[in-house]
Amino acid sequence: MDIPVEISHGVTFAEVPVKELDASNAGDLKAAMTPILERSAKVVLDLRQMQFVDSSGLGAILSCLRQAAARSGDLKLCSMSRQVRTAFELVRMHRVFDIFETRDEAMHAFNS
Repeated sequence: MDIPVEISHGVTFAEVPVKELDASNAGDLKAAMTPILERSAKVVLDLRQMQFVDSSGLGAILSCLRQAAARSGDLKLCSMSRQVRTAFELVRMHRVFDIFETRDEAMHAFNS
């Protein structure tokens, strides 16, 4: 999986490039995010393209948060569709992650 990365004001933005994050590609996301999380302490995962996530996908995103925390970093989420937000709320992961409507809001949360 090729994840587009952009750095702005010391925050790394990584955009999930798939519409569906499920068992077929969750491992690819974890593998692609590892070097990003190793380089950056402040990462925002942009979910604007995602329209569906299953338990494997949720697990992969949670794994990314754990990787960031293990390196004294943090991972925030932004631009979630309503369907994806519902999946996060169903398993109460919206209580685990800092979720923002826009990239700017997520970046300001890191820089405030």
